[in-house]
Amino acid sequence: MASLDTFGAKSQLRVADASYEIFKISQVDGHDRLPYSLKILLENLLRTEDGANITADHIRQLGQWDPDADPSVEIQFTPARVLMQDFTGVPCVVDLATMREAVRDLGGDPTKVNPLAPAELVIDHSVIADLFGREDAFERNVELEYGRNKERYQFLRWGQTAFNEFKVVPPGTGIVHQVNIEYLARTIMERGGQAYPDTVVGTDSHTTMVNGLGVLGWGVGGIEAEAAMLGQPVSMLIPRVVGFKLHGEMPTGTTATDLVLTITEMLRKHGVVGKFVEFYGPGVSAVPLANRATIGNMSPEYGSTVAIFPIDAETIAYLKLTGRDEKQVALVEAYAKEQGLWHDPAAEPNYSERLELDLSTIEPSLAGPKRPQDRVPLGSAKTLFRSALTDYVADVPPAVGGPADEASAESFPASDPPAADGLNDPADKPRDLVTAAVGAGGRASNPIRVTGDDGTEFELDHGAVVIAAITSCTNTSNPQVMIGAALLARNAVEKGLSRKPWVKTTLAPGSKVVMDYYERAGLTPYLEKLGFHLVGYGCTTCIGNSGPLPEAVSAAVNEADLAVVSVLSGNRNFEGRINPDVKMNYLASPPLVVAYALAGTMDIDVANEPLGEGADGQPVFLRDIWPSAAEIEDVIAASVASEMFSRDYADVFAGDQRWQSLPTPTGDTFAWENESTYVRKPPYFEGMAQEPAPVGDIAGARVLARLGDSVTTDHISPAGSIKADSPAGKYLAEHGVPRHEFNSYGSRRGNHEVMIRGTFANIRLRNQLVPGVEGGFTVNHLTGEQTSIYDASVAYQEAGVPLVILAGKEYGSGSSRDWAAKGTMLLGVKAVVAESYERIHRSNLIGMGVLPLQFPQGETAESLGLTGTETFSISGVTALNEGSTPRTVKVTTDSGVEFDAVVRIDTPGEADYYRHGGILQYVLRRMITS
Repeated sequence: MASLDTFGAKSQLRVADASYEIFKISQVDGHDRLPYSLKILLENLLRTEDGANITADHIRQLGQWDPDADPSVEIQFTPARVLMQDFTGVPCVVDLATMREAVRDLGGDPTKVNPLAPAELVIDHSVIADLFGREDAFERNVELEYGRNKERYQFLRWGQTAFNEFKVVPPGTGIVHQVNIEYLARTIMERGGQAYPDTVVGTDSHTTMVNGLGVLGWGVGGIEAEAAMLGQPVSMLIPRVVGFKLHGEMPTGTTATDLVLTITEMLRKHGVVGKFVEFYGPGVSAVPLANRATIGNMSPEYGSTVAIFPIDAETIAYLKLTGRDEKQVALVEAYAKEQGLWHDPAAEPNYSERLELDLSTIEPSLAGPKRPQDRVPLGSAKTLFRSALTDYVADVPPAVGGPADEASAESFPASDPPAADGLNDPADKPRDLVTAAVGAGGRASNPIRVTGDDGTEFELDHGAVVIAAITSCTNTSNPQVMIGAALLARNAVEKGLSRKPWVKTTLAPGSKVVMDYYERAGLTPYLEKLGFHLVGYGCTTCIGNSGPLPEAVSAAVNEADLAVVSVLSGNRNFEGRINPDVKMNYLASPPLVVAYALAGTMDIDVANEPLGEGADGQPVFLRDIWPSAAEIEDVIAASVASEMFSRDYADVFAGDQRWQSLPTPTGDTFAWENESTYVRKPPYFEGMAQEPAPVGDIAGARVLARLGDSVTTDHISPAGSIKADSPAGKYLAEHGVPRHEFNSYGSRRGNHEVMIRGTFANIRLRNQLVPGVEGGFTVNHLTGEQTSIYDASVAYQEAGVPLVILAGKEYGSGSSRDWAAKGTMLLGVKAVVAESYERIHRSNLIGMGVLPLQFPQGETAESLGLTGTETFSISGVTALNEGSTPRTVKVTTDSGVEFDAVVRIDTPGEADYYRHGGILQYVLRRMITS
């Protein structure tokens, strides 16, 4: 639809021999004092003004934005494109396929269900690092990936042919966010003769990596992404914007990882949840694009919606380096300068809040052992590790000093590691390797002597580094740290050092370009000499796809209940996320990952103690093998070239022979296979009428779970591998799936039956209804029995009893997992009452028709005397039927507790979604009536 153009903003921009229609933000009063990110939103409103969803009033209010005001003005943002990875993308395509059938059943045209904006999906979350430390690890892991995921991949190939504007980047290509910054991102879009800023919403929280390229975008749940694909604008409040001023230059010996961990610590401490963060000032030009992308990537770790850098000469240089078309690069520069989006180092835009960082104060750092915001200075790592160890082990030496880690637990649903062809089934683990060396109570009384799978003998103790992984979009997109790691490996090998035999070493770059420049620089053999062989191009260890530890190591860890460690160059290190055998996880730069593989333990001061003994019998320190900044830059200049990107991305959607040979279903609607355990038609639209039924109050509800603070979507949403004795495992066994083919929850997100059974099934979930018990358990209040959350849900639904969840602060933080909301709804939960929410999960709950409520300011379940055994009623919800949203609703219990809960439906658009039972139902009904 053409813009009404109330402000006369429509104009022409000529670049070389091309002319583009643009909408000039200079036509709106106040534009010049707006932060960069809000200028992009202003252009978005000018271009999409329709007089209904986007009015001249909305545009004026954005132009006159008050930086000091609390967010209250709702606007409708229309992203230019949608980005997905396969774990979150498969459910999106399943839902779109189901919507086509629902439209057909209601008498409409199923082909109306079609992306209206470019939608791109990168298959990157399914590869598992089963094999490592050998030349054929990559090929073998890809073979296993295809074997496990054939049905899913066939379904995505159908989607690629059935839907317009939908493209799939096949397996074995790279990580979605690195592929995005290196190829998919446009920075400035050109479409239909118009030029406008590239904006994106993605089904992965780290979509914000593209903020480093000047692109406004953030992670949403798959539910919101589907609506955006179908032309539904994203409802949002004009946010507060935090200006983060940078000046100075980083000292020698520090990396982008050290910088981002410092920024993460600062912003978490400051509090930026739901806010935009924007970097400005003279120091911006000193931050390479790859470092900017690293900082943007970690936005979910400090809680902001975005963390964006403006367009400048560094942006242009990166676009040229990565092989973008000359015409496209020229458009980016001309458009940014015309619209006032080009960075001015001296400018001081209006900001709601300000922070400042002198880059010269950055020091080498890690983060851990369980949260990315818990920065650890490298020089204090040993001391702080010993202090944190007391949280995991009963009898450890006293810490030398430093505060105890009081971080609240965050975790990943890690159960048994996925088996590779049945060879690594946890049920087959030898359990007699370390029994004799284990002291009373299952604790290690002395280091455990282990005979490795290859016959090597070694000792394991608390703090042993059993995984060292160069992984994740966060750092593998950055040549400075990747080349730094390889040069450190070369220097270590030349000194005669080797990795410790108990360390699982993996290299999983985010794109093929990394291996290209390693080969050109002649550095691959040194990495491989230390066991860092290529295991896959995908999101491996960081997402929990680390694969099983060697049998002997795993058995020793479990028998002795050792608190062992992973060190990874990723962005997430929540408890249980990386590997079910590993209790403590540290984020580090790729060079430090290599260093800890050499040391083999966290119980070492790597800054001052030797990593090992060289070939000459002399101790080798980290400073002896750390490459200089000048050498790193020289190698980058000689080995990283534009033609690498052009060649590797030349035919990126075609895939290899495996992909091309997959049989592809055809037709406008998908032919569901009744026996499939991967892809099933979900029940969201069953019995849906053309008009929504009125929303009702909630009566007679019971508590399914009473939860504490910092319960993440990792706790709620099914992910990781599937335990044989879990409800999901039993379901698969009943359907004839052998244990070694269970795969992971992520790979089975297209099957709602598996996913319902895995919701709230995290092994680290602490439901206060069953004190002292960890995992997906609760009390069935109808019988008083302890049972699984899934089984209790089935009993409640059969009895017609609605359910509620009670929770603490930051409920739903972490990844943008739509299944955390979908599973909650399918379990029969009608409302969640929490102390506070993280943005994406609250939005996703509404998108699935679940009511998010908040305890009154200063009150908690505990302060109100709620135990979770009460029967709840919630009244006042019916006010939504009158077209307004009540500020509070009345919550009463049979125990006499009453309080007014704050309704966290924050915008009129969200109220519409809730009235319709969810965002997809709302969009589908509008589609039919349009």
